[in-house]
Amino acid sequence: MNMLIALLLFLLPVLFLLSWRRRGSSRKLPPGSLGIPIVGQSISLLRAMRTNRGEEWLRERVRKHGPISKLTLFGKPTVFIHGQAANKFVFHGDSTMVANKQTSSIRAILGDRNLLELSGQDHKRVRDSLMSFLRPESLKQYVGNMDEEVRKHIELHWLGKEKVAVLPLMKNLTFNIICSLLFGLEERADRDIFVQNFQEMIEGMWSIPVKLPFTRYNRSLRASSRVQNLLKELVQEKKVKLEQRTATPHQDLITCLLSKRNEEDERVVTDKEILHNIMLIMVAGHDTSSVLITFMLRLLSKNPAVHKAVLQEQEDIARGKISGEPLTWEDLARMKYTWRVAMETLRMVPPIFGGFRVALRDIDYGGYLIPKGWQIFWASNMTHMDETIFPEPSKFDPARFENQMSVPPYSFIPFGGGPRICPGNEFARIETLVAIHYLVTQYSWELCSDDHYIRDPMPVPSQGLLLRIVPKKQK
Repeated sequence: MNMLIALLLFLLPVLFLLSWRRRGSSRKLPPGSLGIPIVGQSISLLRAMRTNRGEEWLRERVRKHGPISKLTLFGKPTVFIHGQAANKFVFHGDSTMVANKQTSSIRAILGDRNLLELSGQDHKRVRDSLMSFLRPESLKQYVGNMDEEVRKHIELHWLGKEKVAVLPLMKNLTFNIICSLLFGLEERADRDIFVQNFQEMIEGMWSIPVKLPFTRYNRSLRASSRVQNLLKELVQEKKVKLEQRTATPHQDLITCLLSKRNEEDERVVTDKEILHNIMLIMVAGHDTSSVLITFMLRLLSKNPAVHKAVLQEQEDIARGKISGEPLTWEDLARMKYTWRVAMETLRMVPPIFGGFRVALRDIDYGGYLIPKGWQIFWASNMTHMDETIFPEPSKFDPARFENQMSVPPYSFIPFGGGPRICPGNEFARIETLVAIHYLVTQYSWELCSDDHYIRDPMPVPSQGLLLRIVPKKQK
């Protein structure tokens, strides 16, 4: 009897191991190497991006390992997936399997209660609150304010200049628009300090999360703390004005979020969620729109026929205006060709290189196992530059977007997709169209710098896209 028990005790672990191996054989990890713990392939990817070889780096992985592979990025084991099915899985997948979760560096800098981190009912609650201000019906009333900001910017930074570096100027413009229209932050002495801290904060968002004094990550964390302190003061000011009834619920995004209440008269969005989502919108609105406008000017300078068509559309609109009259929502609706140019720019140079999700449980994907807790990494360019989806992908051709229905689902993803589509995309469309209207109708330009750009992690053209500009005679 004792011998039988001993034999069973010996055989049970062996049988369990054999069973586990059989079960695990159909759930193997994707090919590839995790590399050095924490660091992994992070430095290699960042180096490739900073020499504008990020897409090539990813395609080399695909050639070597196939459509799915494992690696380590920014401190965590990661699975890289790509293609239309992968995009659909990321943006419209089962919320019990995949959740929003950015890299630890982004999460530490922007906070853990922003839309990029929230899932399920929390995501819906906060997103619905943001959309109550950012939906087209609400934004219509702000076109005139946007028009005023753009005119003021051109008068201060373009008028009388022979050369301009476009990207820094567009960042200045989009930051001022965000401060004025979204946050109700008027011109004041501490805005320059705010801008400096903000710029330092975003530099370390894609970085290895090592908190040492000399690292980008550490500098960004300190800058993030300073930015949050400034924003807390701003939120508190808005609270006081609402209590004193000297502010209206829809005069800016912050007061709108502070005013949202449920049936029990409780605040819908917490102070922490307001703070973290302000941080997110600042980064998204500042960088993505400034990059889009900059690269539209770059591509227009290289494509005279496209430039001519955009100019004709914008001059037709300008001719219908009384001198000094601001653009209207109806004017923007007529800028169909210009927006197709914007979308083709977003296809070729998407501001967002890629993003991350996290596996909430073990997932079978493409014949491989994505273990619970691992990151899932996707990249925009993998479908944007796929010649089976967009023929001659290196050719700048706005006609691709004449019929939106002809673009396959989950192949064009500069703003994300499905329920995860960027809530600020309409805001970005308005400021882009207003800025392009005044730039193309008031100035001619030619490139003074070379045609190269890097990613850090947003696209940055050589010398900030240096242009020689010539003002047009206003009729």
